[in-house]
Amino acid sequence: MSLRRTPVAPDALDATDRAILNRMQDGLPLCPHPFADLAQDLNLDEEALISRIKALREIGAITRFGPFYDAEAMGGAFCLCAMEVAAERFEDVVTLVNAHPEVAHNYERTHRLNMWFVLACERPDQIEQVAVRIEQETGLPVLRFPKEHEFFIGFRVHA
Repeated sequence: MSLRRTPVAPDALDATDRAILNRMQDGLPLCPHPFADLAQDLNLDEEALISRIKALREIGAITRFGPFYDAEAMGGAFCLCAMEVAAERFEDVVTLVNAHPEVAHNYERTHRLNMWFVLACERPDQIEQVAVRIEQETGLPVLRFPKEHEFFIGFRVHA
């Protein structure tokens, strides 16, 4: 999967899409029909909600949809990583990096360090192993920024 290189158009999301994004930040209910319950909270039916979530993914408003697991709580580790990648190699390098199942997400930034991704591994020692493999495959250094302190920053869009 390559990175989205252009922003979503300002008018791409309507009020319902924004309400869905905001509501999903609070998690899905743990019940037999979570989409039906969530849809009811949003005054939608289950099919309409699922359709809108798919559309949000297709236009790039969301890059993934799934649970967030705390790797550290389960004995694993996270590490923020960055690379400096030449523009002409960016797509090839992002394909190599994203091929690793340990890459949780990957973002392009306008900076000398233009590729930022998170490694999420089952064991702390795997962070170094995966980063070294990426370096070998790409021929580029992977800078590692291990977490010193955790912050939770909620994400909300103007509805």
